[in-house]
Amino acid sequence: MSKLQTSYPPTRLSWFMWGLGAVFYLIGFYQRVAPAVMTSELMHDFAIGAAGLGNLSAFYFYSYVAMQAPTGILADRLGPRRLLAAGALVAGIGGLIFGLAPTMFWACVGRLLIGGSVAVAFVGMLKLAGNWFAPRQFALATGMALFCGIIGAVFAGVPLRLVVNLAGWRPIMLVSALVTLAIALAIWFFVRDDPGEKGYLSYALPTVEGGPKSSALQGVKEIFRYRNTWLLCLIPGGVVGCILTFSGLWGVPFLVTHYHFAPAQAAALNSALLVAWALGGPLVGGLSDRIGLRKPLYIAGNITLVGAWAVIIFVPALPLVLLVGLLLLAGLASGGMIISFAFVKESVPAHLGGTASGIVNMGVMSGPMILQPAVGLILDSNWQGELFEGAKVYGLDAFRSGFSLMLIWAIVSAVLILFTKETYCKQAI
Repeated sequence: MSKLQTSYPPTRLSWFMWGLGAVFYLIGFYQRVAPAVMTSELMHDFAIGAAGLGNLSAFYFYSYVAMQAPTGILADRLGPRRLLAAGALVAGIGGLIFGLAPTMFWACVGRLLIGGSVAVAFVGMLKLAGNWFAPRQFALATGMALFCGIIGAVFAGVPLRLVVNLAGWRPIMLVSALVTLAIALAIWFFVRDDPGEKGYLSYALPTVEGGPKSSALQGVKEIFRYRNTWLLCLIPGGVVGCILTFSGLWGVPFLVTHYHFAPAQAAALNSALLVAWALGGPLVGGLSDRIGLRKPLYIAGNITLVGAWAVIIFVPALPLVLLVGLLLLAGLASGGMIISFAFVKESVPAHLGGTASGIVNMGVMSGPMILQPAVGLILDSNWQGELFEGAKVYGLDAFRSGFSLMLIWAIVSAVLILFTKETYCKQAI
């Protein structure tokens, strides 16, 4: 054998392969939360209220969630390169449709295509991480994935709001779509599924006989034989449902109406919440790897975020410093949800890792998928008739009622984590 064939890939090459997938994930997260800073424009252009806006935003999540199980199966069978490149291509097309949409119908079609296609990004990154990184680095790489996604969300905050003020929302959505198409080409030409394709040893665990050859349906049935799979589908949905329902759609109008922020200021605070979430991911993931435990950090994070959200929702007129501090604390504590992916990967046999990750990511996105339109429905049902520049304005009681749904799911998540089985950071056989 040559020297290359007896050594693992250099770190810089591993991060490069993973990084192109991360750029696509960044774009997917950007598209996920972009409506939050364009609420007035979207409601005006498509003549919709809170329920309609919630549904428009949630069309992203409908297809995203629906794609998680097949994405995990395809990642195990076909490899991440094809999935990531095809996903970026379809996401670019969806972005073009959304930016050019003449009616609500076409806007929903665009969001549906974007959500379904970027759904491959996270699972594809996890598959690349499993092949290109040592097992001890997996939770860290997963946390860094969240960090990259949040960078996309930050771009969808103040920077996007400022550009929308200057040029309108449609041109920037069209430019975003063209960038996504360029990423599709880069992934196709440069990414490789496994270090073996570059002449290096792979970190991928050997699969057991019959594992990957089993049917897709059999694989899905098999992972649900493990208790942690069920629980880790439900738990992160409450965490992510809170943070993306607030920062991804309803946080800006809440802060503008009840704390008298300018839209750009409210977007900045939303971005700060997401940055805290991004920092929490690698911090908690790395610490979990270091101490060799998954469950204690997850419990602590869930209890903390429940307390923070409860005060934000039910205590009116918080001092600015306390409001900002609680939002940052909620974001930081939410980073613990990233443990879900390492946790579930270790809870099932290695050959089912991609499928399990897809199923858990389905649970993650079920939170905002359900909560964003549900909160919108409650806001509309409690609307008192107030309008500002053609857009509905909602009272504090309406927001409290809507945000209570977030808090209920977060509490359920904090309870369910107690019933998970610790893996001690060791892969199931």
